[in-house]
Amino acid sequence: MRYSVVGLLVVGLLLAASAAADDAKDDAIKKDRERMEGTWRVTALTVNGNKAEDEDAQMITVVNGKDGTWSVRLEGKEIGKGTSVFDPTQKPKFIDFTPTEGEEAGEQFLGIYQLKENTRKLCFAPAGEDRPKQFSSTAENRHTLVVFERVESE
Repeated sequence: MRYSVVGLLVVGLLLAASAAADDAKDDAIKKDRERMEGTWRVTALTVNGNKAEDEDAQMITVVNGKDGTWSVRLEGKEIGKGTSVFDPTQKPKFIDFTPTEGEEAGEQFLGIYQLKENTRKLCFAPAGEDRPKQFSSTAENRHTLVVFERVESE
């Protein structure tokens, strides 16, 4: 009987530790979502190792909602939207996003992100491929690397 009580105590402690870790993760997700909310202008874009001209990249903005939704705009016109899920407890931080409209609707893209006060960086792989491990875009890895700066509200 003594072993079962000890076993139950150990299981109870493990469950409590797991719940605390889940709460910490939920808090980190909420914090990054709040920090990411708003409008962000692309300042640099590299796809498959090919860097876009700065003027072209800067025509793109992304509007992030606190609920994980996003909208991509080219010169102010919406060209795509979808949802994203974050895991800021990973190193580097994970982001998975899914377009909800267009050719790629329903496909999932795995990526990593870095978030600072007024800048952020995102690197993601083509749909169905492994998550990047570092922030790089080459012809070989076929990743997309994007750097953003926050657009201040007017």
